[in-house]
Amino acid sequence: MGAATFCHPLDVIRVQMQTQGVQYRNTFDAATKIYSRAGLVDGLYAGVSAAYLRQWMYGSFRIGIYAYLLEQQQMKNISQGRDKNDVSFKTKLAMGCCSGGIGSFIGTPSELALVRLSADSKLPPAERRNYSNVIDCLVRISKEEGMTNLWRGATPTVLRATLLSSAQLGVTSEIKGHLSKSGWFGPNGSNFYGLPMMFCSTLCSSFVANCVANPFDVIKSRMQSMPVDANGKALYSSMIDCFTKSVRADGFFVLWRGFTPAFVKLAPYTIISLTLMDKLTKAVTGKDAL
Repeated sequence: MGAATFCHPLDVIRVQMQTQGVQYRNTFDAATKIYSRAGLVDGLYAGVSAAYLRQWMYGSFRIGIYAYLLEQQQMKNISQGRDKNDVSFKTKLAMGCCSGGIGSFIGTPSELALVRLSADSKLPPAERRNYSNVIDCLVRISKEEGMTNLWRGATPTVLRATLLSSAQLGVTSEIKGHLSKSGWFGPNGSNFYGLPMMFCSTLCSSFVANCVANPFDVIKSRMQSMPVDANGKALYSSMIDCFTKSVRADGFFVLWRGFTPAFVKLAPYTIISLTLMDKLTKAVTGKDAL
C-alpha cells in the first residue's frame, strides 16, 4: 500500500500519456497539465482506490506465488543434497511468468478500474464517466457493459504482467544471488541489513522489466480506456487491431510512449515492495522470499 500511495501520480501520468486524446510533450508537461486541469486529488491521485485494490489482488498474488514456487524449488534442492540456491535463471524467469500471469488475470478488474479512473479527467466533460471510486467503477461497468467486460484487455494485461513479473522477480533473484556471492555488500550481502544489495537488484530489474513490458502497457491502456458507441461497437476489436491502428496512426515508437513515468514509477515501486516483502518474509519465516 505504501508503494502504491507514493507512486500513484506516476501511474496517472503514464496512463494519460499512453491513451488517446490530449497529447503531452513529456512527463513534466503531462504532470503540469493534469494538475492544472483537475488538481491533486481528482487529477494526479485520481483512481488511487483502484491502485490499492490492484496491489491487494495482483501484487499480493504474484509475489506470494513466486515466493512459494521458489521455496518449493529450494526445498527440492536440499532434499537432493544440492545447494539450496542452485536455481537456474530460466527457472526463475518461468516462476515469474507463472506468478505474474495468474496474479494479473485475478487483478484485471482492478487494473481496468485504475485505467478508467486515471484517464477520465483527460476526456471532454461530456464524455467523462465520472466514477466516484473503484467500487462505483466496477459496479457500473458490470451493469452498463456486462460482467465479462471487467476483464476487457485481459490478454495484453496478462502478457504484460507475465513479462513484467518474469523480469522483475527473476532478474531481482538472479542479481541478488550474484551480488550476495560477490562480497561487495559484505558477507552474503548483509551490510546494512542487505538493503543496498536489494536496492541495486531491484533497480536493475525495474529497467529490464519496463523495457519489455511497455508495449503491452500501451495496448492495455488503450483497450481499457477506449470508448464504446451506443451500438456496443468498440474502437478496437482485439489486441492485434489495437496494435495495428496505434502504430499506423502514431508510429512504431508509440509502443514506448510513457516510458519515463512508467520507469520512474516502477523503480521505486519495485524497490519498496520487493524489499519490504523480502525483509518481512525473512523476519516472519526466517527464509528469503527472493
